[in-house]
Amino acid sequence: MSHYTQKLSFGEKAGYSVGDGAANLVFQVLMAYQFLFFTQVMGISPGKAGTLFLAGRIFDAITDPMMGVIADRTKTRWGRFRPWLMWSALPFAGIFWMTFTSPGFEPTMQTVYAYGMYFLLMLLYTINNVPYCALGGVMTGDVDERTSLNTYRFVATTTATFIVTGLTLPLVAKFGQGDDAKGWSAVMGIFAVVMIVLFLITFLTTRERVEPDPEQVNSIKQDIKDLFKNKPWVVLFAATLCIFVMLVVRGGSLTLYFREVADLDSMFAFLQRFNLVVPDEGVSMTVMQKFLDTFGLLLQKDQSNVSGVTYGFINMVGNATTLVGVLLSKPLSMRFGKKTVFTISLAATALCTFWLMLIPASNSGMIFVQGILWGACYGPSIPLLWSMIADTADFSEWQTGRRSTAFAFAGVVFALKFGLGVGGAVQGWLLGFYGYQSGSGVVQTESAVTGVMHCSAVYPALFLVGAVVLMLFYPISKELNYRIADELAGRRKNFANADNKTQS
Repeated sequence: MSHYTQKLSFGEKAGYSVGDGAANLVFQVLMAYQFLFFTQVMGISPGKAGTLFLAGRIFDAITDPMMGVIADRTKTRWGRFRPWLMWSALPFAGIFWMTFTSPGFEPTMQTVYAYGMYFLLMLLYTINNVPYCALGGVMTGDVDERTSLNTYRFVATTTATFIVTGLTLPLVAKFGQGDDAKGWSAVMGIFAVVMIVLFLITFLTTRERVEPDPEQVNSIKQDIKDLFKNKPWVVLFAATLCIFVMLVVRGGSLTLYFREVADLDSMFAFLQRFNLVVPDEGVSMTVMQKFLDTFGLLLQKDQSNVSGVTYGFINMVGNATTLVGVLLSKPLSMRFGKKTVFTISLAATALCTFWLMLIPASNSGMIFVQGILWGACYGPSIPLLWSMIADTADFSEWQTGRRSTAFAFAGVVFALKFGLGVGGAVQGWLLGFYGYQSGSGVVQTESAVTGVMHCSAVYPALFLVGAVVLMLFYPISKELNYRIADELAGRRKNFANADNKTQS
């Protein structure tokens, strides 16, 4: 049986995708390094850092839905959502750079500065990312083409993740030359300039095609009521919260895992096999070694950068396998359905996450294998989540006759950022409970090292199990997904025909 189709060009899909690549330069930095930066560079205690991350989410509880309401009601010659990418590009990039630039104030003012910049960054993330996510839901009404669009999107996202997790720490060390604050400011400045260019490309290359019923009456109260009656949206909201708490707790703790848990000599010997060590004096570098040294990815003989290079190398290879999973998401979902593939992907990721707890700290080869498999397991879920959010907006329109695309995405973006904050808070509070101490050069206790291990493997796996359980209640099957798309396409055709008759 044939279903409704509305194809997008390669150029439009690629143009849309780079916008999320830009946003993920911010998101991946926050997910992997916010705890490290605020405690080790800014000098804020783990407890205060955790409180900051959680307080920001209370702020988001107000701003995210507000932005969804504003974006749904924006009307310009460029559409409802596209112009926000152009308007927000420069301030978003600028505040991002300032957030990760330490002014060197005394401790109290340093904390005030950190809180102020973090709140501004989250506000601008909202202003930019809620319309961006909603844009993907109105570029096409074809449910399979949405998955394809989000596959392109997460190729760009995986590339950004590859850059952030693979290159950030080595580049900070290279540009800082012993001054971490200087290194962070330089690297974030480069990322900020790239962000501006990519957001403008997305604005210039995309179009909006799916419009709500022209007779729809705008009502914030009705938008809220429709949203919380939308069962698939509620399930995805809760699952998204679990997933992003997992990502932050795991991502932030893995940087510490390679500093405090993994065996330095084992990591050094492992990377020597790949020729990732600065040559002996008098021996010339190969072309590849010169290239890697440009990004700070060669080990120093004194092992001073071994944890950062190992973390970067494993993440770079792991992101390559994540990309394979992303690319497989569309054919797998067309064969088995989005819900099935998404749920199995999360279950496999949970098992692989916990596996790290069972690997000896001296077995760097097995740690490397675990990182590769983790990316392959998690990859298919990434584009499917955002494709399914658009499906929940369709579900609400199908049931109620009203469409509030940005409001639906705003709720899930809030869950994403709430997960970012809760994850940061949970990580900070848990590590504080285990006795982890902030500041460079601190020798951690055995209890603190155990806490880092648990936050890298056990707690993230538990949050993933929670997401898997929630997905058992997700009601949109493969068959229902196609049925909704076909019926909505027929309704929109009727809207267009009625509008043409009115104009004639």
